[in-house]
Amino acid sequence: MTSPDPPSIVHERLSASARALARLAEDRAVRAALEALATRLAQTLSAGGKVLVCGNGGSAADAQHLATELVVRLRASCERRALAAIALTTDTSLLTACANDYGFERVFARQVEALGRPGDVLVGISTSGSSANVVAAFVQARRQGLATVLFSGATGGTLRELADHAVLVPERDTAHIQEGHLACYHALCYALEQRLFGAGGEGRP
Repeated sequence: MTSPDPPSIVHERLSASARALARLAEDRAVRAALEALATRLAQTLSAGGKVLVCGNGGSAADAQHLATELVVRLRASCERRALAAIALTTDTSLLTACANDYGFERVFARQVEALGRPGDVLVGISTSGSSANVVAAFVQARRQGLATVLFSGATGGTLRELADHAVLVPERDTAHIQEGHLACYHALCYALEQRLFGAGGEGRP
């Protein structure tokens, strides 16, 4: 008779992640925020607006992930038109030039100034809720008439006060916040595709 495997850090972290996602699924505030956000994005995209997305580090990768789901599609079964979304984290020439000339705090705000139009949406991803360059981007977005959306954790930090919509994963561990964000992006995109294109994706906004 074999003895059970001893506890390991891998098992501990996977179990902790599963518990965090279970708490997220039962959080009414998060579910309500995602439903409201799906409706807002559907209105923006149907009216010809676009979604700009920014974040740092792992959240920069998340910005690209979310923009990709919108431009391409989430579900292979949903054949639909592309949705207008741009990750502000991908152009290394622009990012380094702006950081060199204006400082790293302006790398997203400068792009919002160039690309943002009234009625567009800026999504900022910050696990701390206090990333200085995302704060500057939100300030610029509000100045130009864009709606602001925050994905963060816990209380949302400084950015919460600048956000029109906030999805706050109820965790303080950075890894769990990022894992929760990924689940939220997918749930959001699924709800958005249903609103715009129906269950099968044949419709048009």
